Amino acid sequence: MGDGQPRGVSKSNPGLEKGIRQFIIVTGMSGAGKTMTLKVLEDFGFITVDGLPPELLPQLFHLLADKPPAIERGVVVTLDVRNVDSAPILAEAEDFIRAIDAVRAASSGLVRVVFLTASDEELLRRYERTRRVHPLSSSERPLNGKGLSTREGILREREILAPVLERADVVIDTSMMDLHQHRERLLREFFEDAEAGISLLISSFGFKYGVPQDSSFVLDVRGLPNPYYVEELKDLTGTDGPVQDYLRSFPETGEFMARCQGFLDFVIPQYLKTVKAQLHIAVGCTGGRHRSVAVAEWLYAAYAARYGRTVSVLHRDRGDLDRPRLGTGPIPSSRS
Repeated sequence: MGDGQPRGVSKSNPGLEKGIRQFIIVTGMSGAGKTMTLKVLEDFGFITVDGLPPELLPQLFHLLADKPPAIERGVVVTLDVRNVDSAPILAEAEDFIRAIDAVRAASSGLVRVVFLTASDEELLRRYERTRRVHPLSSSERPLNGKGLSTREGILREREILAPVLERADVVIDTSMMDLHQHRERLLREFFEDAEAGISLLISSFGFKYGVPQDSSFVLDVRGLPNPYYVEELKDLTGTDGPVQDYLRSFPETGEFMARCQGFLDFVIPQYLKTVKAQLHIAVGCTGGRHRSVAVAEWLYAAYAARYGRTVSVLHRDRGDLDRPRLGTGPIPSSRS
């Protein structure tokens, strides 16, 4: 994409050059939220196709190339292991890879592969809660005459899809996301900035709930003073002025922010240019409500001013999603 031309532009097919705005291939672990992803994007005007066999992806371009919704918003297609023949998938995800490469070669629009994942434990809980059968479990796909348990099916699927994960442009870990957070994450990624093709997500989280699996870099702020132990700040969060003022009062906060921004100032443009179109900076403290939220807000303010609406912020464990953002105030520096 360094030459200013969308990846995969085809000069040999005038039908496709009409311009499907963006073509999103949603894949990943079974139970990680592909159906929910499809429904959210359908609500916002995307043409959606669920469970298309990979070999039909190029034909889909011909069919939808001149459809107004595809040109104005885009197309979303889900692929999973149930759409791949048993023999190839038990060896490797060759059909996935071939399909992705064919679409990139044929498309005049922006092609993005979205890989949805979740922790093994969370996937197990979801299967137990819904009483669904994993597509690679014993009742679906016997392996060499021996059935797989749900846990074994999850592990096997993760192994099979590893090459697909490597090809993904966007990785979303839904382990700790509720419906609201999942929806917001998708809208920030695909609705607000369909043309730019890059995104910078800054999130906060609590280490005691687990590190986001889709993070590119993790900043650990547990070394900063903890507002949780100040009685009048305990029930507030890092978006509240008193919490931010408390953190600003310590010189180490300014030093930490200056060093982080120096690192990120170098890493962000290099990463977005040479690695992937999505960069996820995850900021963690113990519980994900005070220090990590404040630092994430300060980083968001700094980089939103520089990169515009390609930057978004998400507070995974703040626990009060409907609280308004009250403003970040001045960003701490080592000179403040």
